[in-house]
Amino acid sequence: MRSSSEKKAHSGRRRRDGFTLLELLVVLVILGLLVGIAAPAAIRFLSKAKSDVARIQLQSISTSLDLFHIDLGRYPTEEEGLQALIRRPSGLERWKGPYLNGSEIPKDPWERPYVYERPAGGGVAFRLLSLGADGVEGGEGENADIAAK
Repeated sequence: MRSSSEKKAHSGRRRRDGFTLLELLVVLVILGLLVGIAAPAAIRFLSKAKSDVARIQLQSISTSLDLFHIDLGRYPTEEEGLQALIRRPSGLERWKGPYLNGSEIPKDPWERPYVYERPAGGGVAFRLLSLGADGVEGGEGENADIAAK
């Protein structure tokens, strides 16, 4: 049989072994507040990361277009498009490509093709851009267009 002091020590130990419902609720509320504060910051960080990936890919494609221009004395036509960087267009004997690694032109981080245009007038050699998260020209924030410089 246990003495009364052993019973008190045993019952005290039992109280200290676990957490009360109130303690668990306080921890859950604190975790909820942390997630509520951290989640928007993480989302902003991830959306900025996609824009950064698009800028890097645009720079790579732009450099490949410049290499094409060095070899052939011109940039690809809009009909040839960016495919001219990985597959020889017909009639171009001086083509020394492929100018981009891989068998496909990369898509932007939102899984859409990059826009390649040859503006008339000769002021700009080419226009290369991603339409951002919304896929529509213009926009602000993560929906803003991202253009090659």
